[in-house]
Amino acid sequence: MGKKDMILALIEHYSNGNKAQFANRLGITPQGLSTWIKRESFDIELIFSKCEGISAQWLLTGQGDMFENNNQTKSELFSRNDEKNSDLPKISLEKGEGKPYFDVDFLGGFDEVFNSQVSVPDCNVIVPGFEKAQVWCNVTGHSMEPKINHGDIIAMRECSVDDIQYGETYAVVLDTIRTIKILRKGSSPDVLRYVPINTTDFDEQEYPIARIQRIFEVIGSISKFF
Repeated sequence: MGKKDMILALIEHYSNGNKAQFANRLGITPQGLSTWIKRESFDIELIFSKCEGISAQWLLTGQGDMFENNNQTKSELFSRNDEKNSDLPKISLEKGEGKPYFDVDFLGGFDEVFNSQVSVPDCNVIVPGFEKAQVWCNVTGHSMEPKINHGDIIAMRECSVDDIQYGETYAVVLDTIRTIKILRKGSSPDVLRYVPINTTDFDEQEYPIARIQRIFEVIGSISKFF
């Protein structure tokens, strides 16, 4: 079950389909709930604490029964460290464990998160094979499909313009645009080409190198699992 369907199922069960009532139950605004639905993402810890009887396993994976394993504790919700799941991605609330995950869309405010001294990550993400990552965040849009899908989370490591390997994928913060594209040489030495994978619906563009404020190597992406 996808995140959007899960949210709608929660609204139906706990508030008889009344979105405003369910938002009030959680202590968030109706607009915030609408954002969850639009982004197909939600605060697992908040729902677990406000919706009695909910299954932590169902919240994490969308699989199984919504109300089974009702005796799970909050710590069990965020700790899946048994040997059976040792190779699976997981989240942690422990400081210093894993890499920080910011529940924001890269194209909609990534730069603000990194430049804000008061912003803190929602949790840490531990994904075997992505140890080089410095940070994780959401990605929106379809220009990099099928390699990177709308709703995925991406693992990134900050680099410099001098580190660019042409033909590789980067997350770039320009002065007015935040985008994820394949970078190639431009028509002149002072510009770069930003090339999408989905060339059916998106065109490549060129932007001056001088407009780059920050640049991140995209190590990889995975489907959001929480």
